[in-house]
Amino acid sequence: MTLDRLTVLCVGNLLMHDEGLGPRVASELLSSYQLPDNVLVLDRGVMGMAILADLRAADKVLIVDALDHTGFAPGTVLSFTPDQMASYSGLKGAHDLRLTDVLAAAALVGIDPKVDCLGVQVKEINSLEAHIGLSLPLEDAIPAVLVAIEGWLADQGSPIIRL
Repeated sequence: MTLDRLTVLCVGNLLMHDEGLGPRVASELLSSYQLPDNVLVLDRGVMGMAILADLRAADKVLIVDALDHTGFAPGTVLSFTPDQMASYSGLKGAHDLRLTDVLAAAALVGIDPKVDCLGVQVKEINSLEAHIGLSLPLEDAIPAVLVAIEGWLADQGSPIIRL
């Protein structure tokens, strides 16, 4: 039996406070877990059309990013599908390119992995001045995000092991 190619695609801008959630999660996954051969964890910073190659190389993708305007308290972890993401203003990459735009472009060229999303409601995103580091609610949410990723990977038949 061949296992699906699974990608945990973490996106975000380290210089914009809570927008750095994705890179922080990628760092934790890569340093603290033993990953099966079919699982790839990527820190893609500010995503854009460049992630099309990542989508092409995967059967299933979990996108991890910061969210805003969800109506939930800062630090709330939300799991959803791309179809449900329109109400969240997060999941935008460079030049305000939305993930839905990237997925639509991928579909146009025949790239169609199964995509799930995991996000955390931000407390602070400041695009006017650089600030590296997450707010306390997002830092406190990291363990829950990791548990959610562990669960997603286990559901796909590829559990990861904490070192």
